[in-house]
This record gives sequence, C-alpha cells and structure tokens, in this order.
Amino acid sequence: MGHFDDLPQRDGTHELEEAAIVAFQTKLAESGVFILQGADRKDYGTDCQIEVIAGGQATNVRVHVQLKGTQRALNADGSLSVEVRRTNLNYLLMQPYSIYVCYHVPSGLLLIRPVASVLRQYEHGRKPWTEQDTLTVSFTDQLTIERLQELAAIARSGAISSRDRRTEQTSATLEDLPRQILTSPPDVHVPEDLALAQDLLRLLYEKDADDAISTGFDKFAAVLGADSDDMGACYMAEINLGMDGLARDPQRIKDAIGFFRARLDGSRYQLGTVHYTIGNAFHALRDEQGAKRAFKAALQDPALGRLPELAAQIHKNLGSSYGLLGEQEKAVDHYREALRLAPDLAEAHNALGNHYVRLGCYEDALRHFDQVVFSERKQGRTSAVIGWRANVLFNLGDGQAAFREINGLMSQADRHDWIWPWCARLVAAFGRASVENARPAARFWQRFINAHPGHSAATRELLMSTFYLRGQGEDVGRNYSEFRAEFDRHIVHLIADDAALPWDRLGHWAQDEDDWAEAERCFRKAYDLEGGDYGYCLGIALKQLGRFEESLPLLLEQAHTVQPDAMSWFQVASSYHSLGRWPEAVESYEKALALDPHYAVAMFDLGGAHWNSGNAATAVEVWRAAIECFPDHELTAKVKREFPRLV
Repeated sequence: MGHFDDLPQRDGTHELEEAAIVAFQTKLAESGVFILQGADRKDYGTDCQIEVIAGGQATNVRVHVQLKGTQRALNADGSLSVEVRRTNLNYLLMQPYSIYVCYHVPSGLLLIRPVASVLRQYEHGRKPWTEQDTLTVSFTDQLTIERLQELAAIARSGAISSRDRRTEQTSATLEDLPRQILTSPPDVHVPEDLALAQDLLRLLYEKDADDAISTGFDKFAAVLGADSDDMGACYMAEINLGMDGLARDPQRIKDAIGFFRARLDGSRYQLGTVHYTIGNAFHALRDEQGAKRAFKAALQDPALGRLPELAAQIHKNLGSSYGLLGEQEKAVDHYREALRLAPDLAEAHNALGNHYVRLGCYEDALRHFDQVVFSERKQGRTSAVIGWRANVLFNLGDGQAAFREINGLMSQADRHDWIWPWCARLVAAFGRASVENARPAARFWQRFINAHPGHSAATRELLMSTFYLRGQGEDVGRNYSEFRAEFDRHIVHLIADDAALPWDRLGHWAQDEDDWAEAERCFRKAYDLEGGDYGYCLGIALKQLGRFEESLPLLLEQAHTVQPDAMSWFQVASSYHSLGRWPEAVESYEKALALDPHYAVAMFDLGGAHWNSGNAATAVEVWRAAIECFPDHELTAKVKREFPRLV
C-alpha cells in the first residue's frame, strides 16, 4: 500500500509566499494604520489590497500591493533585485500609491518600493523599456512602521482630495459645473519619494502655484512631515491665498502663525523674513493690528539693508495694514518708501493707484496702474487692476479705452465672480454719458444678457442705450415698429421697478411719430407701474386724443403735488379750456402766470378764456398787456390780425 504515500510535493514558492504574507500581516498589525483585506481572487497583478484605518475607523481607502518573497542573496550594495512582468507594472499603475513589497527570507527583512518610483526609474533611463517582457525592481528601503504610517497618510489624503472633487462636481448645478471645473485647482500627485516631493513643492512655489499647493497640502504633509521645515512653502501658499481672499481653509493660516513663530530662534532663518511671513498671515486673517506689529518687527532686522526688494514688500504690506486701520497718510508714506526701494514693485503701484482713485485723482491713479505687472499665475490680481483701470479711464472721459479694458476682462469672467457685476456697475454709470460710450455699452449689455438670460437691470440698460442713441440723433437701425417688437421681447423680463422708464421712453418715440394712441398706451404702462411724474405725459397724450375729462385728474395731480410749476398749471388750464370750463381755466392760467410771469402763451390764452366766457373787456385788457410784454411773439401778430379794432 506504499503507493498511496506518493503525494504532491509542496512547491518551495508556496513556502516563500506564506512566509511573506505572515511577515507582512505582522507588520500591518504593528502599524495600526492598515488592515489586510485579503488576496485578490483572480491575481492579474495585485496580490492583495490593504485598507487604511484612521481613528479606529475603516476608510475604504485601498492600497494595492504586489507581495514577493525570495531567498536570493542581496546585491553588493545591499539592495535586493526582483523581476516582475511589465504588464504587472502597468496593472498596478491604475491605482495611486501602489507598492511592491518583498520579504527577504535569509535576513527576515520586509522591503518596499513604490510602483511610481519604478516607473520613474525606467522613464528616465536611457534604454527603451516599453517593449520588454520583464522589469527589474530594486529594493533598498525597509518597510518600517513609520513608512506604513506615511503611506497611509498620503493614500488617505489623495483619496479625500479625489472624493471631494467628485462630490463638488456631483453637487453642482449643471449651469455652474463648467465654471467649477475650470476654476478648480489641479489635483497634484505628490510622489512618495521625499526628495522628489521637496523638489516638486519648491518648483510649484516658485511658479506661484498657490492653489495647487493648497490642494496637495495634506499629501505634502504626509510625505515631508507635518512640522518639517519643508512645509513652510505650503503654509506660505495658504497665506498668499488668504491675502488674495481665496483661502479655503483659514485654520491652516492660523496654524502657519505658530509654525513660523517656532522658527524665530534665529538659528536657521532670517528673522525679518519670518516676521514678514507672520505679518502676512495676520493680514490674511484680517487682524491688521497683529500684522502691523509683525511687519514693524520685520523692519528691525538689520539684514534688510542688503535685501531692498524684501524691505520694499514689507513696507508695502505695512502700508496696507495702516490703510485698513484708517491711517491713510501713514499708508501712503510706506507705499512711497516701497517704491523708493523697488521702483517696479507691482503691489505698491497698485496700492497707490487705489489711493488716488479714492481721492478722485484719476490721472495719478492711471499712472500707477499702468506700471502694475504681476506674474502670469497672478491672473486674479491682474484682472483686479484692469477693473480699476477701466473705472479710471471712464472717469477721465476715455470710454473707448475703458471698454477695451472691459473686453479684456470678459475673458476671465468665468473664473472670477466679481467681474460681471463690476463691469455692469461701470457701464451702467458711464454707458450713456456720451454717444461714443453708448454704442459699446449696448453691445456689452447684449453679452451680459446672453450670459445671464432674463436679468432685469441689464435688459433695462440695453433698452435705455437704444433710447439714448436715438435721442442723440443717432441711427439705431430700426423704426418704431421694428423696435417695438424687440421691446416686447425684452420688457417681460423687467421687474416693475425697472420697467416704468423704458415704457415712458417708448411712449416718447411713439409721440415723435404722432402716434398718440400708441403713446397713450406706453405712458399708461409707465404710470400704472410708478405713478408720479409719469402721469404728466399720460395726461398730455389723453389731451391729444381729445380725452380731456380723463386727462384732468392726472394733470391736477402734477400741478398740485408732483411738479407744481407753470407748465403743469398751463396744461390744467388748457384742459379746462378745451372743456369750456372757463372759470377753472382762468384760475389755472393765472396760477401759471404767477409762477412764471413771462409765460407768453399762458397770457394770450388767459385773454382767450376771458373772451370765450363773455368777459370781452378783461380779455382785451389781458391781450394789450401781452402785446406790450411780447411785441415780437407770433401770437401778438395773430391777435392784432383777428381783433384790429380792439387792440
């Protein structure tokens, strides 16, 4: 029966795999930051997945692991080399922060190699590798508990960043989604390699990529160490965003103050620079008293004598704090000192430009704004300067140049929410100041409405631009009937407070066309919306249509309350005259003349009212006085012609 003892031999590979798994599981348990989620049922290139544990909670943040075991001897330099299939590398690259782990049986060591670093090695090597079947993975680093903790931190940070980006886009409305995507900072992949992460952070900071650094803040902290000196660039990026009003996490700015205060021992850092950075943090938090103290401390550093550009920036920022505290004279003194030290300092020119805008010294403001040149990455600051320059140019009467600036701003409108409202305020204020402004203003309002359909105030301004141009004798390219069709499409989008004046202007256009029925319709719309002054034009239109009884209440309201002037009383008198109500007509003409004794037509018509009422003697007396006062008036000739023997 011995043949029944002829059983399968256990492959030595299985023993290595089991030894590797046991060693790996032990290390995971010791770390307290990962649990093994088991082997893949179908291993195409990942032996297992490990899940990050944070605060005792499962996170569903997974790291893919290819686990190897070997008995081969170490290389001469102490490293260990293992061959893997190239397809295995490709497979693992589909998941971020995947790793190779190797258990070296003779020494009992667990070694780690990030998959991304293997890719980098081959991408930067001299030999083509993409057609190879196998690749050599070299291991030099031990898989320590500290290394697992770093891996857990960066994997979790990366997963949170990806999750937040997805949820923000999922939660956004369809209309807001394109802008959100365009304005979102890039999601930076921070390499696990310390030197590479340091170099990446340095280069990003040099390129003013504060938003990208902020997005990768936690990932940089995981690789560099939360309290390492290298994290200074991350904290400064957060401060920069806060100073521009773009902070996403104000707590990081508060933490930055403690971070840099801990570096005021003078052993590693220049004190002036550190105090300056702390001042910027206070300024970003809108604590100007704290900022002022820090900036003053920075200026006490004698080393600034060799660093005029840094000293200039400190003076400028100290000036900004003084300005926000209401001490404008001190602020301006520091801005000027900054420019003395660094004549091209963009921030100082910008600050002085804004100062002169507040004073109404627009030529001085423009001179400074024209010298502001920010870096390419500071598009937000550049756009703000362009906005102020447009304001200054309008105030200097150069509408053409102002609209050029506005047109340039429009390319950034989908990235900065303030641009449309700011430009709209400027164009509303100056768009009808001249014919030269009104034509580009009309085009601006059309663009505004295209971007914000149904916007009441913008639609009103578009209509008013056309009315203004027509009123200035300009050809608006359509007749009343054509414009009325356009008007009817737009007016439905206007709220009541915006609609009365456009209806009134349309009524005057109809009046100019002698279409009094249409004018009455438009004036009534305006009066029904706001009453008041609009009753005057409605009353006149009703008079022209012979509807005197309807016109009287409106005209009396004007004469008694809204605009009690000679013209209003004359219109009341004229309505009474047309109705044959002579006593009321006489009284109203007399009120008009009491307000304006030189009102020729009112005096002649007063004589006519007396004549028509049967009081010929008084009529002649009034006419003779009128002829004496207005010998050259056309009504003088008429009275003399019609009543030659009386006057």
